[in-house]
Parts: sequence; C-alpha cells; structure tokens
Amino acid sequence: MPRKPTRRTQFQKPHPTFSRLARSMALTTSARKAKQQNNDLTVHTKAASNSTDDYDTKKSKRKESHSSSEDEDFEGVVQADFAFFDPKPDDFHGVKVLLQAYLDNKEWDLSSFVDLILQQTTVGTVIKIEDDKDNGIYGFISALNLHRYKDCKCMMEVKEFLLKMCQDNDIKENLKSYFGEKAAGVGLLVSQYVVNLPPQLLPPLYDGLFDEILWATEDEPTKELRKSFCFKYYILVSKVYKHKGNQKKKASSSSNEEDVIYLKPEDEIFHNLSAWSFRFPMRSQQVTTNELKNYQSMGLVMAVEASRVSSFKQQLHSLIEES
Repeated sequence: MPRKPTRRTQFQKPHPTFSRLARSMALTTSARKAKQQNNDLTVHTKAASNSTDDYDTKKSKRKESHSSSEDEDFEGVVQADFAFFDPKPDDFHGVKVLLQAYLDNKEWDLSSFVDLILQQTTVGTVIKIEDDKDNGIYGFISALNLHRYKDCKCMMEVKEFLLKMCQDNDIKENLKSYFGEKAAGVGLLVSQYVVNLPPQLLPPLYDGLFDEILWATEDEPTKELRKSFCFKYYILVSKVYKHKGNQKKKASSSSNEEDVIYLKPEDEIFHNLSAWSFRFPMRSQQVTTNELKNYQSMGLVMAVEASRVSSFKQQLHSLIEES
C-alpha cells in the first residue's frame, strides 16, 4: 500500500546555531548555490512512489534547509541543505568513522557491524548535504534485531562488551535476557551524528525511523522479516560526561556544573524513560577542553520499552521547539 508523504512543516527556528567549523563546511558545499534570505528551517518531503512495489523505494524522505549569518567574522548567508537517504554501500566509510568509539577502545569487527546497518535499507537513514559531491555522512540511524543477527560475530562482540562493562548484577541479568530469550523483540537502536548537526533535524529523523519500523511490520516480504521489526524493547549505547566530584559536596558548593552532560539531547529523554540503565568509564575519548576538565567520559547503556516511544517523540519535539 503506497505511503502518504508527510505534510510540509514549517519550524519557527530562524537562526540555527553553527560553530565556525560547521559554517566553513556549509560554505564549501553551498558555494555553488544561490544565497537565500529566508532563515527559517523548512522540512520538505519528496513525493512517495505510487508503484505497487512501493516498499522498495524510500518513503517520505525529508530535506532540511538551514541558513545563518550570525558571526562577527563571517559575512553573507551560509546555506546547508541536509537530506535523508537510504543507506547504501558507498556510505561505508562515513558511517564507520561515526562509530569508531561505539564500543570505546575495544578492537572488534566494526566493519561487519557497519555492513549490517547499510544492508538494512528498509529501516534506517543516513544524513547528507544535498548535492554534496564528496558524499559526506553527517549522521545516521538504524535499529537492528538482536535475534536476527545473534550469530554475527560483531553482534556477539557487542553482547560480550556490554556484559563486561555492566557492574550491577540485577541489570546484568536483564541485559542477558535481552540478548537471550527476549532477543526476538529487542532492537539495538544505533544513532550517531556529528556534533554540529542542527538539532532541528532530530525530530524528523526519529519520527522517520519509528515510521519505517511500523511499515516494516506490515510490508516486509516474509513473515519472519515482518516479525523481526515487532520490537518490544530497545537498547541504546551512547556517551555522556559525568562530573568527577562528589555529588554531595558539589550540591553544597556554589558550583553550577551539572552532574551529567548529555552530548545528544535525545539521550536525556531516553534516559528518563528507560526501564534500566548503567554507565561505564570510557578510555578512548578523554576530556581535553577546559570547560569539561571536571568531567569524565562515560558510556551510557539504556533499555527503553517500545511503549514509551510515543512519549519520547512528544518530548523530543517539545524540547527542540522550546530551545
């Protein structure tokens, strides 16, 4: 059944924030485009195919346009048109770079893990700049069924690593069950993107993922594949900064530093909605900036019930609209 494209939506966010590096990147990729004076973020939707084989084409891929001119050292308008695409083999190196520290400094079969993500084209998205000749990858998202890929070496290594990092016995038992008897209903939700990615892209990115999961339960060609997307739980592996100081001492001091800093805004929502979670110290990415000198890089593993997805999407939309 053909899918209807999402309606065109206007976000009232006139000045997305870009770092100087992001502005330079956007300028390079947009030099050949006409300058635009409109500073709004617009979500465009490409028309869905009316073919009877509709599921073989990407459904409702969206294009995001950003313009900015706020910089004392920069004159003119910089435009970066981000677009969502199906994963494909050419995206291998870009996705692999984004996943370099996914399991901290562990040596594992990351290449095969990337292959799993790129081979699953019906559920998954990569973010690129529209008409970018370099085909750079600025982010991606996917969800992999733990049972479907349980015999893959890379997935066994993910399981081994997470169990080793978990120090709480009760949580470890839950984690074992997710990779064991409950695995058929568990999706490993993998999402990575560059630090400077405009946050306005996040709601449509996650909306698209969960839409595709729903469509896959109806449209995949075999019963086995359709069932593999009937997720009851999601596991997420991410990264945060944890304050090194004693929380009680910090609370009594005049410091305004947060106990935990989330690198990705959606992680705080997932964390609050999680059924269980745990953190572990990371060795591969130590803090080097003066602003974060009192923080330590920590891995964050979260389990979120699929029934909380609706609440997650609502909270994410609200967070980005209010920011």
